[in-house]
Amino acid sequence: MLDRLFLPLLGVLTLATIALALVWPQGLGARSPAPFGHLPVQQRPEVQEAMRLETEASQKRLNDARDAVRAAQTQAIAPGQ
Repeated sequence: MLDRLFLPLLGVLTLATIALALVWPQGLGARSPAPFGHLPVQQRPEVQEAMRLETEASQKRLNDARDAVRAAQTQAIAPGQ
């Protein structure tokens, strides 16, 4: 391709990519700069509270399962106790 055609096309493509990056939704990452950004979903207080509660519930289920396995192993080793 000729440089006279390729380089201006590359410049236009670059500007279009930058413009798209400014208006594209940001997802769940860090907040975008002022006029474009909003508070990410995972940083909202109600979502953080729900995530904390789910983590605590998961840890409790895991500990209960470990205790059940430990009790079953103890019963299998020493059935009379």
